[in-house]
Amino acid sequence: MEQCKIIAVGDNVCDKYLSRGKMYPGGQCVNTCVYAKMNNTKSAYLGKYGDDEVAACVQDTLKEIGIDDSHSRHYEGENGYALVTLKGNDRVFLGSNKGGIAKEHDFGFTEEDLEYIKGFQLIYTNLNSYIEKEIQVLQQTGVPIAYDFSTRWTDDYLKEICPYVTVVIMSCAHLTDEEREREMRKAQSYGAKVVLGTIGEDGSYVLYNDRILYEPAVHADDVIDTMGAGDSYFTAFLCSLLETSKTGKIVEGTEDEMAKRLQTAMGKGAAFAAKVCTLEGAFGYGVPILGKTTV
Repeated sequence: MEQCKIIAVGDNVCDKYLSRGKMYPGGQCVNTCVYAKMNNTKSAYLGKYGDDEVAACVQDTLKEIGIDDSHSRHYEGENGYALVTLKGNDRVFLGSNKGGIAKEHDFGFTEEDLEYIKGFQLIYTNLNSYIEKEIQVLQQTGVPIAYDFSTRWTDDYLKEICPYVTVVIMSCAHLTDEEREREMRKAQSYGAKVVLGTIGEDGSYVLYNDRILYEPAVHADDVIDTMGAGDSYFTAFLCSLLETSKTGKIVEGTEDEMAKRLQTAMGKGAAFAAKVCTLEGAFGYGVPILGKTTV
């Protein structure tokens, strides 16, 4: 489908690399917007900003890249940030301020916000976005939701979120094959239509209608930084599903047609994630560290 559009609702941060003396704009929702644009899909960001140097860095970067954030909220206080170092080429999180002011305010979506959101084919959000109390409001727009649980979920959390979302991603590298499949099937049983389970360098699995598909990872020889690897995979996966849709829907067609689209999407996700691992930070745009370097 042409003119696909994704809106990411939720987190933004700067990742402060103490090992480099640089900070990079990011956060899963901001990453998703940038990666969508890199995959020729229009995107917009709706989040919560503080009023410090970190917030200004994220906003200035999105403006430079050309991503609309005009419906975002602005508050006095500290923007979200994370402290990071590198161990080899792998990013290691040292701590964060848990989203700063974002955790103190609900979105309080207005009718204007909801009408704006209805202009997109997909909503992306995640467990770091303090969206749980308002996920049902987003679902009522009729726009399908993709939700990233990362590595942190419980049965109760899956039960709370999965009835309202269409696509789920779970980072499962820490699980055995049996545990991964069990957790993916839980998410499906609670309402998610498509469940993506990534296992890092060992590839990824998708569960759809009780059918499991597998795709190996693509290995990059010139890895600089693994920040954003999961976000880039999921974004390219989602963009591919929209691109191959005839009606603009994530889920459509026969089971075999969906399996083909999902397999294609997994391959595109793996290839794009390998590309992103050659960039500093999540997607570059690093500047000297500003503000606090403690949490």
